[in-house]
Amino acid sequence: MNNLFTIGEVSKYQNISKQTLIFYDKIGLFRPAYVDPNNGYRYYSSSQIDYLDTILIMKKIGFSLSEIKEHMQHYTIDSSLLALRKQLTVIDQKIHELRLIRSRVQHRCDQMEAARTCGEKENKVIVEKTEEQYILFRAVDKPYTLREISIATKKCFSDSFQKQLPIFFQCGVIVPFDHIREGRFTEATQAFLPIEKTDHVSNIRRLPGGLCASIYHIGDYLSIGHSYERLLDYCSSHSLEILSDSYEFCINDYITSRDENEYITKIMFYVRES
Repeated sequence: MNNLFTIGEVSKYQNISKQTLIFYDKIGLFRPAYVDPNNGYRYYSSSQIDYLDTILIMKKIGFSLSEIKEHMQHYTIDSSLLALRKQLTVIDQKIHELRLIRSRVQHRCDQMEAARTCGEKENKVIVEKTEEQYILFRAVDKPYTLREISIATKKCFSDSFQKQLPIFFQCGVIVPFDHIREGRFTEATQAFLPIEKTDHVSNIRRLPGGLCASIYHIGDYLSIGHSYERLLDYCSSHSLEILSDSYEFCINDYITSRDENEYITKIMFYVRES
């Protein structure tokens, strides 16, 4: 038809699928100027192509389809300016969130890079002063098997995502010192995620800076007992009194590898010289 474009032509010119144009028609966002009653073919006018430009630009900026539909029912320079300024605030918030996410992804990458040298540290005890940090924790239900630990960890992640908490993409567990002395090395009573300090939730714990003894365990989690025994022997022979439960930080785990032989767990106790 003269001065009309087929749906195929509009799809080609605007680099948009026919299915999307049909969907826009169904929701009343962008309807064709004419539909052939005999075959149902859709045709669009040249002025509608400009209208579609506006829709696609607003979508690219980040407006939802419902926001675009409402805006374009009757839009003016004033209403457009108001909508765009409002969207600037949304964009600024997203930029802030992405910067935080980027810093945490970078933190995870740094850990994984450092993990490549952990093989040299395997079975070696490190005594050093650590800086304070915070963890988001959740209790593990009895009987403290790997199943209950996994559930508690996943609840931590779920809570943090839902409440948009500033976690690092890492997990860990707390094993009571009594369990360790009894040889119950894998029976953690709390799961945790390292997190930036926040007042948005109550289940946050501050781990103070202080002297710590740690060891890197490399391999599947069920074999972690021999690393604990080495760490306990070292503390005993070097007159280091253990002051805390065990904090286990997953350096490389199921999030970053399917091979359990590549798993790396940092075991840490707070200690003092006795």
